[in-house]
Amino acid sequence: MGYELHITRRDDRCDEEGAEIGRQEWESAVAADPDLVTQPVPGGWPADAFSSALMATRADREHGIEVLHWDQGLISAKHPSDVLIAKMCELARHLGARVQGNDSEHHGS
Repeated sequence: MGYELHITRRDDRCDEEGAEIGRQEWESAVAADPDLVTQPVPGGWPADAFSSALMATRADREHGIEVLHWDQGLISAKHPSDVLIAKMCELARHLGARVQGNDSEHHGS
């Protein structure tokens, strides 16, 4: 499975009820951030299924790219580096949300 961090407006990321981060908000935040680049939806996938953004976090490595995924009002990253965690905290502040881990812990609050 793996450890994930999430940007959410809900009291708890697992709650089915609560404020969501809209797709347009997410895509506007990505477009406004020079560190993020939109990743196209793979061919054959529904265009509204999810939205992803890439960030170069380790220039010293061949595969130093990490991904943020927006899906159903929640933004997530799997095994984020410290650099990506800092970016997630920055995005959360911009979006009026917060960063929460798998164990319900909060980051950058």
